[in-house]
Amino acid sequence: MNYYVIYDGNCNLCVTLVQLLETLDQGKLFRYSPMQDEQTLLRWGITAQGCEQGVILIDGNDPQRRWQGSNAAEEIGRLLPAGSIFVDAYRALPGMKWVGDRFYEQIRDRRYAIFGKRSNPLSRNT
Repeated sequence: MNYYVIYDGNCNLCVTLVQLLETLDQGKLFRYSPMQDEQTLLRWGITAQGCEQGVILIDGNDPQRRWQGSNAAEEIGRLLPAGSIFVDAYRALPGMKWVGDRFYEQIRDRRYAIFGKRSNPLSRNT
């Protein structure tokens, strides 16, 4: 496993998407930690404020390589088997990146109101 996904463990949508990603990945590439795990944030030099822009993807082989928000979602998709075909096609369509970024921001900023909030983050080992 070479990549670390830091997600909002209080967000029902985020937890569901991580569960789906676990099924697709089958433990090959990704490890997961909720943003509420302070030890994980400390380990990667991330602040709580640094999590405000959404999911974070960290390259475990080169921890300085990081993606956040919609860029992280795209990179996760690109890393999945055959995912690069879809991500490259999405990026090639004029205006889609801009629309995708705005869509991500809207969901990110309203995720609790739309999908609900858990009282305790779903914990996972890193």
